[in-house]
Amino acid sequence: MSTDTLWASLVWGAIGSGFALYGKKQDKTVPLAGGLVMIGLTYFCETALVMSLLGIALAAGIWWLTKRGVGEE
Repeated sequence: MSTDTLWASLVWGAIGSGFALYGKKQDKTVPLAGGLVMIGLTYFCETALVMSLLGIALAAGIWWLTKRGVGEE
């Protein structure tokens, strides 16, 4: 594991934790599930580049689905 991968894991794990906490407190499914997936993403990606590309795509998907009102109860 390289230093870059460790830093990327820290950043994307923190962002995923923020999404998960927001989704739990606001009772919204999309940010909660997306945050948990983003946390899990840090365990399965081999390189910092792949992790960052997937993290950006996942964060954009969470934002897009939340703006559409998907997963609100």
